[in-house]
Amino acid sequence: MGKRGGKKGSGRGGGAVRKPSAYQDIPKSNEKLERYYNEPGIIPEEEREEFWTTMRRDLPNSFRFTGSRGHALAVQQRLKDFYIPKITSIQYEGEFVEPPRPVSWYPDQLAWSMTTPKNVVRRFAPFSAFQKFLVAETDVGNISRQEVVSMIPPLLIDVRPGMTVLDMCAAPGSKSAQLMEMIHAGEEDSILQVREQLESGNAGPEPLGPEGLNDDGRSTGLLIANDSDNKRAHMLIHQLKRLSSANLIVTNHDATMYPSIKLPQLPSEDGSKPKNRYLKFDRILADVPCSGDGTARKNISVWKEWNPANALGLYATQARILVRALQMLKVGGRVVYSTCSMNPVENEAVVASAIERCGGGANVKIIDCSQELPGLKRASGLRNWKVIDREGRIWNNWKEVEEHREKEGIEGLGRLAEGMFPPTGETADLPLERCIRIYPHMQDTGGFFITVLEKTSEIKAKSENSNVIPKASVAALAAELDKNKNGNGEPLEKLDALDDLVVPDQEALEEASKNATVAESSHQLPYSATLDDSTTVAPAKRVGDDNLEDELPAKKTKLDDGTEVLIGDRPIHRPSFTVETEHVDTPGDSTPTATATAATASTEKPMKKRGPQQEEPFKYLDPNHEVLLPIYEFYQLSERFPRDRFMVRNAQGIPTKTVYYTSALARDILTHNERQGMKFVHCGVKMFVKQDAQRENVCRWRIQTDGLRIMEASLGPARTITLTKKPTLHRLLVEMFPKVDDDGWRALGEIGEQVKDIPMGCSILRIEASDAEDGISERMVLPLWRSLHSLNLMLPKEERRAMLLRLFNDDTPLINTTLKKHNAGNISTPDTSAVETPTVEPAEAETVAMMHENVQLGEDEQEQVDTRETWSKAGDEEDRFNTTV
Repeated sequence: MGKRGGKKGSGRGGGAVRKPSAYQDIPKSNEKLERYYNEPGIIPEEEREEFWTTMRRDLPNSFRFTGSRGHALAVQQRLKDFYIPKITSIQYEGEFVEPPRPVSWYPDQLAWSMTTPKNVVRRFAPFSAFQKFLVAETDVGNISRQEVVSMIPPLLIDVRPGMTVLDMCAAPGSKSAQLMEMIHAGEEDSILQVREQLESGNAGPEPLGPEGLNDDGRSTGLLIANDSDNKRAHMLIHQLKRLSSANLIVTNHDATMYPSIKLPQLPSEDGSKPKNRYLKFDRILADVPCSGDGTARKNISVWKEWNPANALGLYATQARILVRALQMLKVGGRVVYSTCSMNPVENEAVVASAIERCGGGANVKIIDCSQELPGLKRASGLRNWKVIDREGRIWNNWKEVEEHREKEGIEGLGRLAEGMFPPTGETADLPLERCIRIYPHMQDTGGFFITVLEKTSEIKAKSENSNVIPKASVAALAAELDKNKNGNGEPLEKLDALDDLVVPDQEALEEASKNATVAESSHQLPYSATLDDSTTVAPAKRVGDDNLEDELPAKKTKLDDGTEVLIGDRPIHRPSFTVETEHVDTPGDSTPTATATAATASTEKPMKKRGPQQEEPFKYLDPNHEVLLPIYEFYQLSERFPRDRFMVRNAQGIPTKTVYYTSALARDILTHNERQGMKFVHCGVKMFVKQDAQRENVCRWRIQTDGLRIMEASLGPARTITLTKKPTLHRLLVEMFPKVDDDGWRALGEIGEQVKDIPMGCSILRIEASDAEDGISERMVLPLWRSLHSLNLMLPKEERRAMLLRLFNDDTPLINTTLKKHNAGNISTPDTSAVETPTVEPAEAETVAMMHENVQLGEDEQEQVDTRETWSKAGDEEDRFNTTV
């Protein structure tokens, strides 16, 4: 999900950033921007003053409780019960302070907004405690900072657990996380019911659970989250992997040419050769690159940088993405198209153009969502609008543009296209009023645009030439290019659209084919034209969509001429040829047509092309692999648990350190698209991680927290420990490696007897919810590791601290009973807590083993640490949620 990444102090939302004075001094005015949105028909005249007043105010802070519904509600309840009462008791200048409030239209009050001024927040201690809570829960993924309006698209797409879903422009992943939560909706209760059935012996031979959750209570759906930038795709993984889903694939492809995904062939009834099958999606989110003028409240640079050319340059790319989405959609499926722009050229015009290319309203229907999300204030989509060119001239219709071209020439009009204006002809009666516009003044948010489309029949997309490419000759465009030359005959600005009108010669096509990278030959295409370094380019896609965006690497976006631009930095020049291959998914449905372009003249030296980053392959293990069989026996794994979904990530297919698990559909996609040009970046949940042990006959593969929820219902009772009381959990969280030998087990309360004689290795701690005074309100399942003389809860420190704060209001330092250094073996261990409190020195073997446990647990945490260090380069680590303190 192009945003403004890569610049310190830019766009982190709601006044969160300690902005340099130069940034603060940017005037919140832009003559062209204000003149265009003051045109009749966009903002009602009686609302304009309020609109501009709101646009110039800072954006309120907002956040969302994430993860499974039960867990999210538990974290939310802590906010309601403990922090809100303290905040509402504060008075400032004789008035009670405005507390954080739930967003009225968001289901289950899982989204909240806060408008309290910073000078008030900094003055009172309850806000400091509240801030610590937010930081802790954000660090472990229980809370996500996200702009309120960006939460809308996933809510309107209507995802259910058994569906296949594609997020085409997903990074940094806040919307993808919402989609993932919907795919797993109801899974907690379903898995628990299956566990009870299995334990009672009432389970039948077939997978249990309701539709969509009928994989023994697990979801059968799939989310494919895609981003065109490799670095941002990897940051996307960090955002989503905290949800621990085996139903997720992350890919790295250009959304305008997203490749078809093969599925296993089905045997034919007549014995003929089976036909290829390709994945069709139930739901697709196309939250596309945009100029981002709806984010001006938190990205102040929009006021300085907004230019009409931004939207004109993005229009074709947006339309291509939407057409490709409709091609890949099942009949009866939904596409949600959204931007954080208010410009109709990027919104209604794109929707109308894409529908026209797909055969009109007979094939694609605009859904009326006016009754969805009661309480959400919205405006209807526009049926009539004007277009502003890069010179600031405003045009009523395409005819005016053509007439001006004939009389005055093409200067300044090279980017205008007929499809940017209100539709005429067969598509003139499209119900564009069903589109949704969110203006900042309506409910104190950013600006946003959303449209929900339903595919009613198969489509074969028309050529875009008559709709997108300007109706002008090559000579006319060349004339405009020539007019912009400097004194040396060199172009001041490289114009778009020339390549699209030039017929490629065969030699250029063949040469391009020879030099195509793996990415290009697999539909990850570069575009043809480039912009000069001096060209001003729009901030791309949801500049202010999610409040983490500026903490991610800069994102590239592509303009209609194919320009690939690194947002927040200088443009990146690409080789000026394209290689595209045509592929038909199914009869009546085609991907974009093959094109190739010859290089245009340029005085610049082309940059050396880098090949795509190589990802480790995905290799599935034989269900009877020699490493897996002892694991099944050790954990008493039910035979009904699927054993053909375990996977490793190395070319040799050898389980050396980590074994992953994926859903059945994810497995089929990975195996049938291997070496087919698909760029898979991530898939699978860590299920087993290799662990050192002091004895030979011990299963060294411990269950990872991520995978435990998936496997829990199928594990036998031998290694299960049940906990219901707070004091015991408190000690396990605070103290790492508490003793269980001699009389140490007695201090572990209710679980002491259970762990005293349990054999060495990994065990499962089931924390059952209880209404007792010393009970725990939330059910959890966590892994424990039993050593010779000690026990350890296998949780990273951050999660320990967040749970201590949430359940016990305790922020005291953790206690680590291991020594920092074992003199005899000269083995060093990481300092894993703020306070190191050695106790009686254990036996030498136990000391060494515990040190190894510390090291390995530290390695598990390191993946999160590495990503957070990347974020911290854009600002202080805690400042990711220091929006108020």
